[in-house]
Amino acid sequence: MNADLWLRSFHTAEEGAARLVFFPHAGGAASYFFPLSKLLAPQTEVLAVQYPGRQDRHRERPLDDVSRLADELREVLRPADDTPVVYFGHSLGATVAFEVARRLEEEGAGPRMLMASARCAPSAHRSDGIHLLDDAGIVAELRRLSGTDPSLLEDEELLAALMPAIRGDYTAAETYAYEPGAPLSCPVVGFVGDDDVRVGAEDLAGWREHTSAGFELCRLPGGHFYPTEDPTRAAKEIGARVGSAVSPRGRS
Repeated sequence: MNADLWLRSFHTAEEGAARLVFFPHAGGAASYFFPLSKLLAPQTEVLAVQYPGRQDRHRERPLDDVSRLADELREVLRPADDTPVVYFGHSLGATVAFEVARRLEEEGAGPRMLMASARCAPSAHRSDGIHLLDDAGIVAELRRLSGTDPSLLEDEELLAALMPAIRGDYTAAETYAYEPGAPLSCPVVGFVGDDDVRVGAEDLAGWREHTSAGFELCRLPGGHFYPTEDPTRAAKEIGARVGSAVSPRGRS
């Protein structure tokens, strides 16, 4: 498995730094996390997952199934050394990160912590049927969430090129089927924006059922895309959790 195909590194990290893996939202790309990577480096080694069908992988067919994504990423993210690893998944990415963590925990190689952002708990999964809408309906949802550059949404040619990946991601997010199993053995932190129009604090609280190692809820100012509304604040909170996860006291 070619890790260079799936993972992007934007900034160098100091020797011995913990590794933080970001998983993007539906329609998102690795570059979404560039601002956070810049703020977290060099104390943290940041890697961002690049799903197929976008940016430098635009010629590839998008994956529209969370299980297939998780199976692929299990091979990519299987640890090659003893560097402590933490996952942060935003929206769809939280579900993907959870499923990757489950798979790697079966091998004794799971992350030290899972940060689940702007996404309801796997066992409370719901579908709003967005992937069944026409292109105009999907664009209307993107506008409502305010996480996509408005100029991109006005560029019909570019939008047409991106739509297969966007629809594929929404299909993956909304057709996800949770399979009951053992809870994660790492802590879970739920992140949510106070003004998120799609996900509330009560949705994030459901994640406590999916860990045997403790749950924390972190509320931040902003909407569904709070990480880029105030990246400095988000990076501070994320960095603090990474530190607690990899400190001697925080190790399991």
